[in-house]
Amino acid sequence: MTTDFGVYIHIPFCKQKCFYCDFPSFAGREKYIDEYLNSLHHEMELGAERIAEKGKLTPHTIYIGGGTPSHLNLSQMEMLFEAIHANMQVRDVAEFTMEANPCTIDEEKLHLMKSNGINRISIGVQSFDDGCLQRIGRIHKSSMAIEKVRLAQKAGFDNISIDLMYGLPGQTLDMLKKSLDKAMELSVQHISVYGLQLEEGTVLVKQQEMGRLELPDDEAVEKMYDYLVEYLPVHGFSRYEISNYAMGGYYSRHNTLYWQDVPYLGFGSGAHSYWRGNRYENPVDIGEYIKATAEGKFLHIVEEAVSEKAHMEEFCFLGLRMTKGINKEKFREKFNRDIYEVFGDAIKEMTAKGLLQENDGALSLTPMGMKYGNIVFGAFIIE
Repeated sequence: MTTDFGVYIHIPFCKQKCFYCDFPSFAGREKYIDEYLNSLHHEMELGAERIAEKGKLTPHTIYIGGGTPSHLNLSQMEMLFEAIHANMQVRDVAEFTMEANPCTIDEEKLHLMKSNGINRISIGVQSFDDGCLQRIGRIHKSSMAIEKVRLAQKAGFDNISIDLMYGLPGQTLDMLKKSLDKAMELSVQHISVYGLQLEEGTVLVKQQEMGRLELPDDEAVEKMYDYLVEYLPVHGFSRYEISNYAMGGYYSRHNTLYWQDVPYLGFGSGAHSYWRGNRYENPVDIGEYIKATAEGKFLHIVEEAVSEKAHMEEFCFLGLRMTKGINKEKFREKFNRDIYEVFGDAIKEMTAKGLLQENDGALSLTPMGMKYGNIVFGAFIIE
């Protein structure tokens, strides 16, 4: 069985929904956790039976995300790991990541994660400013984030990623600078930095509609962006994707699979899969997911065949997110067409605008292109 695929496992439970979050996650649904984990186990069994032909799945990477996977208690976390080990060859996995929030991890959970093969932990810090954290609905304090990162290091984790955000309500450039400085003191290996996006249905959008949301203006947000893209490389973090920076060799292998057009399987409510040229999506509703799994439905909830046109567009969108860009020869191998034949006008226009560049057989975003990536992505839509 090939190992050229990734596995994503979705845990949709949270202690509190963050004010900016539109992910398929829910607070106050703890009564469903045990039943959900049983359904997750069953879905993984179905996947192993149908794909690995009665054997175990042998993915290249596994990523447990959410929601908040670390919101599970110890016994529930053990249930989750039992399901994974029963259906996947974990010892052969190159990277096994679990997301965690500072307020829901402790020494016991960290040791349980470590003993079950987790070799990378991603901690949702978002900011080291307590005011910023409160305004976006985070329930931890800066001091707790620092404490929990150090606790993870003490537990033996030497591949730790943290998330940071900019453009937050009430945030200033000085606040971002201080957060970055604190991040450097922690000696983590990977940092993801995201600009705030206002998504429909979130608390922040409701606050905005009521006139109660004070965001930094566009000029201030641009200064934050400019500062962090200069700051992180100076401190040893290489940018390998629009929003991701890593110390040498510590890039996210799992997320890189997505950006390199590699197949992946998603397990859990709201999880997506990309397998043999088709896209699948599980029901977002937890009750629907549990019912569908009980009926033996695996990867057949929503099915969409990816057209060649859509595949070429996505190949370029995803490739351009990486600093390495689009490998022109790989494009030819995959689609049996020259990339200039399909996207020549877009390449010419974006290059003329200083947003796209060509080097070493690849097309990649310039530093300005990284800043205004959506303009370039829009140009690669085939009419």
